[in-house]
Amino acid sequence: MREIVLDTETTGFDPESGDRIVEIGCVELNNHMPTGETYHVYINPERMMPEEAFGVHGIGPDLLEPPRDPEPAQILLRDKPVFAKVGQSFLDFVGDAKLVIHNAAFDMKFLNAELKWMNLPQLPWERAVDTLAIARKKFPGSPASLDALCRRFGIDNSNRTLHGALLDSEILAEVYLELIGGRQPDFALSNVAGAGGTGPTADDWRPQPRSTPLPSRITEEERAAHSQFVEKMGEDALWAKLT
Repeated sequence: MREIVLDTETTGFDPESGDRIVEIGCVELNNHMPTGETYHVYINPERMMPEEAFGVHGIGPDLLEPPRDPEPAQILLRDKPVFAKVGQSFLDFVGDAKLVIHNAAFDMKFLNAELKWMNLPQLPWERAVDTLAIARKKFPGSPASLDALCRRFGIDNSNRTLHGALLDSEILAEVYLELIGGRQPDFALSNVAGAGGTGPTADDWRPQPRSTPLPSRITEEERAAHSQFVEKMGEDALWAKLT
């Protein structure tokens, strides 16, 4: 089962009021295990960067008004591709996989707005797996931010001084695996089953009935001795009722 853990950074909260995506980061999982495949791109939003958004992710000091001299770790966006140049490559990467997102409504809203503006296929909402909703259901009343979940599960997020889509996706992948029961919730048996091409499929790895039952290992002498033993126990014996 292929899943894509996904995060975006934006210029604000509402694409309908002119806010745009400035970064997309994705991490691929196969049967709940990271494959090492990622997708990451910075995007020129074709608008100025609000100071509030810059304070969250530190991306695009060259798009502030007035422009700010970048620190070495900051990302400049003026020369990055616009969404129209990367939208199809993003769709090609995610394919038809489930999309694991923290606060999925936010990212799906922005992604579908950008895709709609480019006349590209939009992402069905039912493909989103919202880890924020999972965390709130699993730990009602407890903080459910990504940082709070890292503290709960002992996940190192010390590099997360600012929000970043790829780093947050990598961290969220670890959080997601903990939320669903650990790194191998099905003990990776889905990879083993059907390895020879004749067993169950990867999505149906559980033991199946034998086509031919194994022969009994009890001899006739043992069966007769057991019957005699049960008779001596009387009619109320459990073994008598079961047989």
